[in-house]
Amino acid sequence: MKYKDYYQILGLPRDASAEDIKKVYRRLARKYHPDVSKEAQAEEHFKAVSEAYEVLRDPEKRAAYDQLGSNWQAGQDFRPPPGWQGGPRPHVGPGGFGNQDFSDFFESLFGGLGGQAGFSGRRSNPRGFQAAGQDQTVPLEITLEEAYQGGQRSLQLQVPERDANGHVVAHPRTLNVKIPAGVGNGQKIRLGGQGGPGRGGGSSGDLYLEISIRHHPLYKLQGRDLSLELPLAPWEAALGCKVEAPTLGGAVTLNIPANAKNGQKLRLRGRGLPGQPPGDQLVVLRIVNPPADSEAAREAFQRLERELPFDPRAQWHSKG
Repeated sequence: MKYKDYYQILGLPRDASAEDIKKVYRRLARKYHPDVSKEAQAEEHFKAVSEAYEVLRDPEKRAAYDQLGSNWQAGQDFRPPPGWQGGPRPHVGPGGFGNQDFSDFFESLFGGLGGQAGFSGRRSNPRGFQAAGQDQTVPLEITLEEAYQGGQRSLQLQVPERDANGHVVAHPRTLNVKIPAGVGNGQKIRLGGQGGPGRGGGSSGDLYLEISIRHHPLYKLQGRDLSLELPLAPWEAALGCKVEAPTLGGAVTLNIPANAKNGQKLRLRGRGLPGQPPGDQLVVLRIVNPPADSEAAREAFQRLERELPFDPRAQWHSKG
């Protein structure tokens, strides 16, 4: 079954007024009426125009059609979304062809359940059908500390709603949001009933906050695991030592083994983001040489060179 773009059929934008819809329909109906038109395929055009007008002239039918979203293209394969229920075949406006001439696409949306149509299996009001509001997704950037500890956020959002004329307008809304501890990159926080409003008594959609975690100056995040570079002086790495290392849960004391190597990793289990199971923190050792920026420093390096014969490229010679 092919999707029909009723706005495209009438040559109108999606925010067209009811008066514009009526005006364009009358012009096209006169142009394509099969009793008078000499246009090629006039009858098919007239049926398409009449069907589009049948939907867009009625505020509730139009609102339900708009619930499908604006990303569909004319002729694209289409199936009604889960939970969509059809209603009776409405009567066509002036000059229409009768119920038998509606397309399969129209019938899949508005055909057959005794006067009601909508999402979610809920019954409609006597005036028309119900449609649940659209789910909405907005990005939310948080700090790594918020991801670890959880917290509260007050969000200022611009929420699309329909006014009395059926036009989409943005209204400001403030939401107080609880951020759960352990939330990760790409996860979504669901706020039930905070999405787009329903029509005809239908339930509101849900609002999803898609999480992204801001870059941190100390830690790198991989899934639930954290990694941290720990700078060491050459003598600390050579002789071994005790060093305090930061974690999101507070500093811990690390035992650095003697003869530690640059890039060596120490694992702190359970010190990553909370979860089932929690992540770990990897501490990556990075040996940092002191600068030879004074006479005393240069003399110290020269003394070390004399007293500690060491060839960092000895392994190359052994393989030569």
